[in-house]
Amino acid sequence: MKVEIDSGAFADAVAWVTRIIPARPATPLLSGIKLDAADGDLHLSAFDYEVSSRYHIAAGVDEGGTAVVLGKLLADIAKSLPSDNKTILTTDGNRLNITSGKSSFNLQLMPAAEYPDLPQVPGKIGSVDGKTFTDAIAQASVAVARDENRPVLTGIKLSFDGDRVVLTSTDRFRLSRATFNWTPGDVDLDTTALIPGSVLKDVSRSIDTSQNVIIGFDPQSRNLMSFDNADRISTAQLIDGEFPTVDRLFADEYPIHVVIARQELIESLRRVSIVAERNAPIRMEFTQDEVKLSAGTADESQASETVAVDLDGEPITVAFNPSYLLDGLSAISEPYVRIKMTTAVKAVEFNGQQEKDDEESLAYRYLLVPMRFTN
Repeated sequence: MKVEIDSGAFADAVAWVTRIIPARPATPLLSGIKLDAADGDLHLSAFDYEVSSRYHIAAGVDEGGTAVVLGKLLADIAKSLPSDNKTILTTDGNRLNITSGKSSFNLQLMPAAEYPDLPQVPGKIGSVDGKTFTDAIAQASVAVARDENRPVLTGIKLSFDGDRVVLTSTDRFRLSRATFNWTPGDVDLDTTALIPGSVLKDVSRSIDTSQNVIIGFDPQSRNLMSFDNADRISTAQLIDGEFPTVDRLFADEYPIHVVIARQELIESLRRVSIVAERNAPIRMEFTQDEVKLSAGTADESQASETVAVDLDGEPITVAFNPSYLLDGLSAISEPYVRIKMTTAVKAVEFNGQQEKDDEESLAYRYLLVPMRFTN
C-alpha cells in the first residue's frame, strides 16, 4: 500500500471511524481499524460485532492494499499531524509507515486476513434531513432506561408507517415520543425496529445536519439497521425482544390543561429543586392563574416559588421527580408547554406550543408518572 492523503481529512475520518472501538474489545483484533486503498479512495472501517462504522475519502493511491492497525493509536497520531500537510501511508513488511512533513511513525500491522467481515449494509427504506433526524433522536432518547436487566427498555422503538416515523422510549416511569415525516422508498412501508438507544444517540452526534440521512433496513431479517450520511455509514444490531405496549398510556381526554412559559418554568424548577433531597418530589399546586412549586419538608430545608399559568379545569396538586421533569421540559423546543392531566396519580402529558393560545404540537409527547407525596 502507498497512499497520499490530506492530513485534516485523514484525521477526521480516523476519529469518526474509531469512536465505536470499545475500551475493552472482545478480542484484541477488534481494537484495530481497517484501511483499504483502491481506485482513488481510502476506505476506513471498524467493527465490534454489534456496531460498525465505515468512511471513505479521496486519496492518491499509488499502490492499493489493506492494513489493520491499532485504531485509537492511529487516531491519536492522525490528530497530532499538521492539518495543512499531506500524509503518506506505506506498508513495508509488517509495518505501516506514516509520514507527514518532518514527522514519521511506524505501527505494527495486525493480521488483516483474520479481521472479521463487516455486515452487509441493508437496502434503503427512506431518507430524512439530518437536523430533523438528530432533533427527533434527542427527544426520543430522554426516557431510555439504563437497566441492562431489561434490554428492550434500553432501546428506542422506530415505527415506520408510510411517510411517518415515530421514535419511542420508556423506562416505565416516563415515556418519550418524537414523530417526523420523511421520504420513504415505499409509501406502503409498515414496519418497526428496536435499536439500542446509546447507539442511536452516538450516531446522531456525528450527523452532518446539512445532508440527508439514508436509513437502511431489511424488514424480513429484522436484525440490522444502517445510517448513511455524508459518506459515513454506521450499522447496528437490533435488540431482539418485544417493546412494551405503551399507546394505552396516553389518555383519550384530559380534563385539566395548563399552559405555561417553558423557560420560566424550567428556571423556577431548577431553583426550587436545590433543596430537594435525592429522589424527593417537587410539588406543583395548580390554581386558576398560577402554580406554586415547593420542595423540602418542615424539619428540613424548604423552597417555594410561583409561576403564572393559564388553567383550564379544576385546581390540582401533583408531584414529580425533578430530574425527570426537567429532562422532558428541556426536550421541548417551543416557548410554551401544555401540561395535560386527569388525576394526581395518573400519567401527565407534556407538549410544546409556539404561542400561548395555540393548539399543542403532538410532534413531541412526553409522559411522566407523578410521585406520591405527603403534605
